[in-house]
Order: sequence, then C-alpha cells, then structure tokens
Amino acid sequence: MTDDVLSLIWAALGEDRLTTKEASERLDHLFNYRCPDDIAKTLAKLRKSGHVKGEISMEKGGWIWWADEECRQHKEQGSP
Repeated sequence: MTDDVLSLIWAALGEDRLTTKEASERLDHLFNYRCPDDIAKTLAKLRKSGHVKGEISMEKGGWIWWADEECRQHKEQGSP
C-alpha cells in the first residue's frame, strides 16, 4: 500500500467515524478516487497494520472506520 493511498484514506476519514460505504463515497467525492482493491479489504489491511481503527457497529449495521492520532503516529514511527 502506498503512502499516497494511506494519505487519501486518512483525509477522507478526517475526524469522523464512517461506514465502509460512507468512506468509499467520500473518497470518490473528494478525490475522484476509487480504491483499486475493494475498500473493505483495504481498510481491514490498514486496521491490522494499525493505520486505521475499525469496529462493528450494530447501530450502523456494519463496520465503522476512523483514524486518530495514534494511527497517524504509527506511520511516523516507521511502521509498514
């Protein structure tokens, strides 16, 4: 995963907690960018590496995703 894609995803998430669909729509709207991999797979990979956070939301009926300072610092510390 390139740093450019990670930066786009962080910018799209902003300070919000978004569903997978909302994250995909925001990436498309803000950057005219569609993730070449399925966005859910990409976000899951980023969650495993600590670059985003995610959890299942019964209220929203699926996964919600966000990136906080801890996620952004993870990259600065040289984690892949």
